[in-house]
Amino acid sequence: MTAKQGLVMAVAAAILAGALGCEEDGGGGCWQGGSQPVIVVTVGASKLEKLAAREIRRYIYLRTGSLAAIEEVRTVPPSREAIIVSDSSRVMLAAWKKDLPDVAFAVNNLGAQEYLVKTVDHKGRRCVLVCGVDRVATLYAAYRFAEHIGARFYLHGDVVPDEQVAFAMPQIDEKGSPLFSIRGIQPFHDFPEGPDWWELDDYKAILAQLPKLRMNFLGLHTYPEGGVGPEPTVWIGLADDMGGNGRVSFSSRSSWSNTLRGNWGYAAMKTGDYTFGADRFFERDDYGPAVMHGMTPWPQTPQQCNEVFDRAADMLGEAFTFARGLGIKTCVGTETPLIIPNVVKERMRERGLDPADPAAVQKVYEGMFRRITKAYPLDYYWFWTPENWTWSNVKQEEIDATVVDLKAAIAAAEAVDAPFILATCGWVLGPPSNRALFDESLPKVMPISCINRNVGFEPVEPGFADAKDRPKWAIPWLEDDPGMVIPQLWVGRMRRDAADALEYECTGLLGIHWRTRILGPNVSALAHAAWHQGGWNPDFGSPRQPAEPPQPQPGRVGGRVAAFAGAQIADTDDDVLYQTVLYDIHAYRFDVPNGPCKVTLRFCEPHYGQAGKRVFGVKLEGKAVIENLDIFARVGKNRALDYTFENVRVEDRLLDIDFIYETEFPCIAAIVVEAADVGYRINCGGPAYGNYAVDLPETDVDTQPRDMASDDFYADWARVQFGPEAAEPAAALFARLDGGPLQRVGMGQNANLPRPATWVDGPGGIQPDGRPWEQVAVQYAFVEEMEQLRPLVQGAGHLERFDYWLDNFRYLRAMGKVNCTWARFNAAMQMVKAQTDAETRRRLAAETALPVRRELIADVTQAQRYLFATVNTMGSLGNVANWQQHIFPSLLYQGGRELAEALDKPLPADAMPPTRYIGPEKIVVPTVRTSLSAGEDLVLKVILPGPGPYTSSKLSWRPLGGGDYHEIPLEHVARGVYQVVLPGTEIRCDLEYHIKVESNAGGQALVWPATAPRINQTVVIMD
Repeated sequence: MTAKQGLVMAVAAAILAGALGCEEDGGGGCWQGGSQPVIVVTVGASKLEKLAAREIRRYIYLRTGSLAAIEEVRTVPPSREAIIVSDSSRVMLAAWKKDLPDVAFAVNNLGAQEYLVKTVDHKGRRCVLVCGVDRVATLYAAYRFAEHIGARFYLHGDVVPDEQVAFAMPQIDEKGSPLFSIRGIQPFHDFPEGPDWWELDDYKAILAQLPKLRMNFLGLHTYPEGGVGPEPTVWIGLADDMGGNGRVSFSSRSSWSNTLRGNWGYAAMKTGDYTFGADRFFERDDYGPAVMHGMTPWPQTPQQCNEVFDRAADMLGEAFTFARGLGIKTCVGTETPLIIPNVVKERMRERGLDPADPAAVQKVYEGMFRRITKAYPLDYYWFWTPENWTWSNVKQEEIDATVVDLKAAIAAAEAVDAPFILATCGWVLGPPSNRALFDESLPKVMPISCINRNVGFEPVEPGFADAKDRPKWAIPWLEDDPGMVIPQLWVGRMRRDAADALEYECTGLLGIHWRTRILGPNVSALAHAAWHQGGWNPDFGSPRQPAEPPQPQPGRVGGRVAAFAGAQIADTDDDVLYQTVLYDIHAYRFDVPNGPCKVTLRFCEPHYGQAGKRVFGVKLEGKAVIENLDIFARVGKNRALDYTFENVRVEDRLLDIDFIYETEFPCIAAIVVEAADVGYRINCGGPAYGNYAVDLPETDVDTQPRDMASDDFYADWARVQFGPEAAEPAAALFARLDGGPLQRVGMGQNANLPRPATWVDGPGGIQPDGRPWEQVAVQYAFVEEMEQLRPLVQGAGHLERFDYWLDNFRYLRAMGKVNCTWARFNAAMQMVKAQTDAETRRRLAAETALPVRRELIADVTQAQRYLFATVNTMGSLGNVANWQQHIFPSLLYQGGRELAEALDKPLPADAMPPTRYIGPEKIVVPTVRTSLSAGEDLVLKVILPGPGPYTSSKLSWRPLGGGDYHEIPLEHVARGVYQVVLPGTEIRCDLEYHIKVESNAGGQALVWPATAPRINQTVVIMD
């Protein structure tokens, strides 16, 4: 027996024997039962055991207002209730075998990552065991204890109900066993809404939330040169161009998103030129991460190129070290085949290396892996398969090139003895011909993974089922980038994807995302589904049976709607048929009699303005009838193109129309099928028109609904978020809005939550909607339902969270109205531009287009007002930039220039976007740290976007649990941005704080968090 084991057994014996008397109350407060429990850790406890104890104390304090004592002891007071925190509980309980053999057996038989939270009554005293098989599992157990007493956890921070309660030792009996060994997130670089704008504090804040969600993984993707890349997450170069400390001496230029760069449809812009007062949120014109400061939009000199990579490595190094201390595995990676930057290729040639030679590529991988080993701790390195494998026919030589590249990387990892495991990821698991190809050709130690296709609208890749005896990680989308600027509720979808991943025997469950707070329900659902699926997954706990081969069903497979109401379509009198197309469509199946039939396919290119952007083929009954169809190349944009096929023979009573992906997504406007005694006329994705019917219902390969039930989830979620008074109707509303079958994407909506945003040369764009607003408005009736619930909400915290969602829904509705008004403005301008007489054009512009322009400005102002009300995280700041740099150039600026030209004079002020701030007065703390390392400064960025001026703005802090407040004034940085620093040298213990701002306008003072000072923001100090 070790000395520690002997000590722990002695502690357990003391607990049971009741040998010692009580000590003084550790924090005050009235406790049900007449005495305050003590939180016990043993002498010599690990850092995470101590952190677990402090976290339990924090959440008890937040729920009750009283601070429990933490004792690091050799013996435990016997006459007081105790919460025992220890990953050595299996040893501690050895002394309990006689009195509590079942408990001792359960603890002694915990498996990998398992924990036990169990209430034990022994000799008249109630104790709660909070223990895990190791220190990380013990931390999970502590956070589950916190959830049992009312706390909830999300990526953006914690939520605790407003009402405080008297503490009673809870009755808990829970053994936690993960369904997936790897659980976590995959924040995606490339947009300002995501990790491009994260600083070190953002990484640490989010990483600290992962154990609370019982997650243990963070992975990053790196775009290569071309487009938005290369990104500085991974340096690509030769080992000779790196120093012994990981510093690089030669590199390509690289960049993360910043406002001066412009990409994905974003115009390069200074934040000082933002409208509607949005500049108040940003302290710099060249806003972006500190890694890029002084080197935006791109580094220009060789020294700057090196500096960007070194700064990125410093940040990731500290973040990944922090992650490792919390038991979180980290991963970075590049796309395969490796795209070597041009300057690095030149460097290779100078040294006699051919960049096309696999042996030379191996040398580059060796340099990359050696640098990673020096720069930051890493657990996995993954290779992303080509994105065009999602939709294109893939040539064998492309597959071969990828396999060769992976072999070179594997050889490089072996050559440098890389301290991380290689893995695959990508937009698909493998090429279309064999999704499980890499399972057959790569070492079994390598995990294989992929994100769901169709930005998450497709289920988990079924090819996972064919991969055997290796780690497999499914990666559902927590949000999709076409809807980047709108709320997305996918709890039912997360559950479906988790259930499918379990069915396919995946060992990992991750979520791809950009934003944080707006994804709270989705993140929570995915995190909990990685541990337990009882209650909502009807197959959970049942023996897995081999799936029956799916039988094709009548209907359509896949497809997303793009609507262009009002577009003028050439070569047809039926414009309506071609104004809406179904794209990303896989197949149609029609129930027809056996024998010959006639098929007419109607096409239109409504989106692209150049050849080569969309190329696809079509098969009828398995026979290719159209190959390499490029609609724009054939007839141009917004022109009808029809194909008719006679004598198509059907033999199984099912006409199969299959679309072959070549470049981008196939699309179809309408279909006519004429057979004996039956016929179909389908307006694909559009409304009924003439003798054309609405679209066929979507069928799936497994015929399962896309979403699972979410009522139970929202019942709990709404109670904690909004309080018990509004919980029941709010939960019913959110469950109704969640997920649903996809009916219309783009300018329409799904069956539940409208989607007025879509992909327009970039994420979260909007398009004109030619329908009357009165028709569209009925889709947003739920907003009024939500408004009617507001009087039921009690408590400042509950109300802040309720208003956050209410303002998001109001913003969604306002966006839908903007789309309709924009279409009216465009129609008016089309009439104006058609006039050849200058005077007539000026008069028509003033009488028809200018009034609608004023309406458009008013509608956009309302949308921005609600958007600004929701800004409170880095991701929501990215949404602000998206509007300013991506949406406004086409929505406001181009149309404004054309109208001013038609008027032959500048637009009046009420037809121009205002420059003043139009949002609410508020305090924004975009990054909230809930823990600090010992000695670490607490540095807060605080945004006060309102016009001020402020007579007082300060942070008030004190030790957790009480005492006098210490005050620190906020320091103005620029515009509406402030900073406050609490030096780590002054932080002696866990603390709580709030921010208060007063103005001389005589209005009510602003406080953050909303519950302060009764319930403050709390910070735990980690040893």
